[in-house]
Amino acid sequence: MVRLKIPHPGHFSALKEIIEVKEAEGLDEVDEVFMGGSPDVMGSGRGVLHAPLLDEIREQTEYAHQHGIKMNITMNSTCTGGHHLSFEGYKMFSWYFGELNKAGVDAVTVAEPYLVELLRDFPMQTVVSCLSYVESPQRAKFFDELGADMITVDTNINRHFDLLEGIVKAVDCDVRLIVNEGCIYRCPFRYSHYNLASHLSSLIQPRSPLFAPDYYFDKCISIRLRDPTQIIKSAWIRPEDLKAYEAIGITDFKLSGRTKLVNWIIDCMRFYSQRSFKGNVLDILDCPQMLRYMFYLDNEKIEGSIDQWKHCKKVCNECGYCDKITKEALTYLK
Repeated sequence: MVRLKIPHPGHFSALKEIIEVKEAEGLDEVDEVFMGGSPDVMGSGRGVLHAPLLDEIREQTEYAHQHGIKMNITMNSTCTGGHHLSFEGYKMFSWYFGELNKAGVDAVTVAEPYLVELLRDFPMQTVVSCLSYVESPQRAKFFDELGADMITVDTNINRHFDLLEGIVKAVDCDVRLIVNEGCIYRCPFRYSHYNLASHLSSLIQPRSPLFAPDYYFDKCISIRLRDPTQIIKSAWIRPEDLKAYEAIGITDFKLSGRTKLVNWIIDCMRFYSQRSFKGNVLDILDCPQMLRYMFYLDNEKIEGSIDQWKHCKKVCNECGYCDKITKEALTYLK
């Protein structure tokens, strides 16, 4: 059975709204919510709108369990400044993981290999973040042997079915895909951008600024304004196309967007649960939001495109398929 992982902004009222809609509409494939942990312990790949304290995590986890939903705490910073390898860092992470376990948390998502190994001492599920950039069977195998229970693959390979099949066959753990991330395919800024987010979301690195101009985001927007074909090339997955991934043995799908409004999160949860969406694809992509006010990508006009992407060699200068789709399905909004 397919399992959907839903982003949670972190405050109790959002969790209640998500679960109420899930139950009222019979969205049975929703089985987990994930939210950020404390920035006093570690940053993450996204900003944290509400950083729940341990008592809040315990209370929310209990509520989720009462409704058959698992709780995942995301601690996927790509940089800790080496603090995690110090004795003080070891004690801090060991203590915090222990407290999360006492709170009943089901899973912890991390990007740092050392923390994957450290989590082996706890009964919680160890989930490897997409920010570990697992993009090959070999890399997946390394994390599997470190102790991963679930690997979230690099979104860059969402349409590389040969690699996805190879990863599924290479590991004993489960494999998860993020379905609605809108980042540029093979983005040259990706590593630096997530490093910036990791530092800005952390309170344990005193030299990290509280705010910094987001050069990477600005470049991301400008590239797609000049070349909207990059929107089509992004590795998002249409709700209707989940079945293509189920066919190769992937049944865990994660929705991105824990920094978004809960109404938007709930809408995306509906569309992916129902495997159907009519409208602008950019409305269901996590980032960047402003593009949805500039372009309209008609989801119905790209029906069947997955058949091309499944077998595409990704040599764009020789192919031209995404250029064709851009002309047929993408329009500028005035």
